[in-house]
Amino acid sequence: MTSPVIPQNPAERMVHATLRWTWPFYFVGALYVVGPVLAWLLAGLAALVLYLGPAIRPDLRARGPVPPVVWAWIIGMAVMLVALWIGHLNWGLGTKQTIKSSIGWAKGWALLALFPFAGAVLPIRREVVIRGQCMIGLWTLILLPVLLAAPHLGLPERIFTSPLKAIGGPGPEYFSVFLFTWDPASWTPRWQFYAPWSPFAALLGVVQVCFALEERDKTWRNIGLAAGVAMILFSKSRMGLIGLVACTVGPRLMPLILRGWAWQVLAGLTASLAVAGVALARAVTDGIAAFKGARADSTRVRATLQRIAAERWENEAYWFGHGTVQPGPHIVEYMPIGSHHTWWALLFVKGVVGLLAWAVPIAWQTLIALTDAARGPRGRLPLGIVMTILLLSFGENVEIEAYLLWPGLLMLGIHAAEVQGSRL
Repeated sequence: MTSPVIPQNPAERMVHATLRWTWPFYFVGALYVVGPVLAWLLAGLAALVLYLGPAIRPDLRARGPVPPVVWAWIIGMAVMLVALWIGHLNWGLGTKQTIKSSIGWAKGWALLALFPFAGAVLPIRREVVIRGQCMIGLWTLILLPVLLAAPHLGLPERIFTSPLKAIGGPGPEYFSVFLFTWDPASWTPRWQFYAPWSPFAALLGVVQVCFALEERDKTWRNIGLAAGVAMILFSKSRMGLIGLVACTVGPRLMPLILRGWAWQVLAGLTASLAVAGVALARAVTDGIAAFKGARADSTRVRATLQRIAAERWENEAYWFGHGTVQPGPHIVEYMPIGSHHTWWALLFVKGVVGLLAWAVPIAWQTLIALTDAARGPRGRLPLGIVMTILLLSFGENVEIEAYLLWPGLLMLGIHAAEVQGSRL
């Protein structure tokens, strides 16, 4: 018998309903719209709560003042918008393109500030977000047999593209419904679930597992874990397999840094490297080579994109970038320069200023999560989320995927408020 988690205020009801209906939203191609709309609604409600103070209804009163790290996200994403404007001005991209890119910022980078802000201010309980994420897992497990059977039944990959694509976005795949996709390298099926492509689905599976591990109800926990692992395995993503181990085990090992015996063990292992270090280094090198060789074409394209982005950033637009991504040559299969890597993409598109606008708040948030995870279990989920986002940033553009990462971003705000509350 599972225990229900009942939303207790309008903010929790909005979050709970959006999570519960994630798959139905995907079936109509609306997820890319739902994420930004929810972000601005929650942030607007949070601003109203702060403005009205004690005059607001009791069940919506703010947790407390906005934590400093959340202010860092707000300022950082505002700087990101200014860098965008300056980049467009420097390269003469015109008013129309500037407006279009600003709307893109409101649907992308802005979400990295809006959701933590809403989570830090609004009285949204952890268990509501955790249970909602497990509900997504239930939908995933129910649909999994159909998804796995689709390529063997001769069903099409893409079954629907929503008219909502007229709103505009990074590409039609953000508004499309896929049963599966064929991997062009091996011509075997891969599954992307409710994500626009498979590697991102794997990292969403990692987030799913991180949330499920914190679920108190055993039935829902098992559902969430099974769904998350299925997303990671059937997406066939190398990054997902790394995340499954690193982002779940790592946070649970953090308390060991405060234990004296753990440091003694570490010292012993370090000393043993004098004997086994060369062999270990060779094994690691061989492992990395095998990892890259598993999808050699993908690795080559990504490495070339990063090299082109680095060279053009340094030589052409050091401080504020090029303002937008640009078409890539044939050698990178015409992939846009400034894609597939958050850090190099930021340097190419928004320069050093844009990179710092992202690096400062994410480093601050990571430090808070690391510290709290070392002290106790409260920090495990936020640290797992931050680690997943960082892992994602080295293979994807975080900003265009924030619309699906929003439960984790909301949890970062909740955690920041919890840490601040424990210090007051």
